[in-house]
Amino acid sequence: MLDLREYRTRRVLLADYLPWAGLVAPGIVLNKDGSLQRTCRFRGPDLDSATDAELVAVCARLNNALKRLGSGWALFVEALRHEAAGYPISRFPDPVSFLVDRERRAMFETEGAHFESQCFLTFAYLAPPESAERVQDLLCDSAGEKRGIDWREQLEAFRAETDRVTGLLEGVMPEIAWLDDSETLTYLHACVSTERHPIEMPPVPFYIDGLVADMPLVTGVEPMLGRSHLRTLTLRGFPDQTWPGLLGEMNRLPLAYRWVARWLPFDKPVALKEIERKRRIGTPSAKASPPCCGKRSGGRKARSSTATPRTR
Repeated sequence: MLDLREYRTRRVLLADYLPWAGLVAPGIVLNKDGSLQRTCRFRGPDLDSATDAELVAVCARLNNALKRLGSGWALFVEALRHEAAGYPISRFPDPVSFLVDRERRAMFETEGAHFESQCFLTFAYLAPPESAERVQDLLCDSAGEKRGIDWREQLEAFRAETDRVTGLLEGVMPEIAWLDDSETLTYLHACVSTERHPIEMPPVPFYIDGLVADMPLVTGVEPMLGRSHLRTLTLRGFPDQTWPGLLGEMNRLPLAYRWVARWLPFDKPVALKEIERKRRIGTPSAKASPPCCGKRSGGRKARSSTATPRTR
């Protein structure tokens, strides 16, 4: 990409803060930091009709599919709830079904606003730095070849790995499918705008950060996106245990919201190191603070900092 720091160093637009750079493959986004991103649409099992045993089995299969991912990966699970469109117009072959649908339409229009939820799963992967690749080339005999990272190889590996994970999830999710180029741009636009409309694929699929951002962002104590006010909620405590369908009641709320949960998988050595670091933070240090001595490092006695008033 073109380095724009020569022309402008300060970030002044919302597009300057967005991570998306361009589309490098069908539905795959190249971010500004070199990572790859891909989003799929899915629909989980019905929480009202599924039993507890079925939900536990679904969670076990999800865990088996996602635990294969290691360091460098990031998963974003999003639930987008928005106001539903109008009642669809349909044709029926007989008057009985037409009257039933007409009664449903009248009930739909008199109850007030209706909302529907959509779920998305985004995979992001950041390849290891070239320094790590060089160390690996030194440890492995490559017949004197010296080469950097093959980004085409990384792209194909990313596509194959994400296809493999979604293939394992197809038996769990009633509906799961990858977003194409236009659907990906529409999804990214919905992340930074309150206007809902489709976006077509441009002839040059790059610099999409400026394509999807169509509203100003006002920061400060009262942030706003366009004409909509933004508020942030902080979770100050978590439950001792979780269970399937913990947040299922959010699908019945009569309001529009966006709920995003990020999951960062670690390799086992990295995870053990992170656990040890957290444990040390929570444990008080065993070292006692050194006593205050009246000597400096040179061995001579330090002068008192208290001044004695003199009288004439």
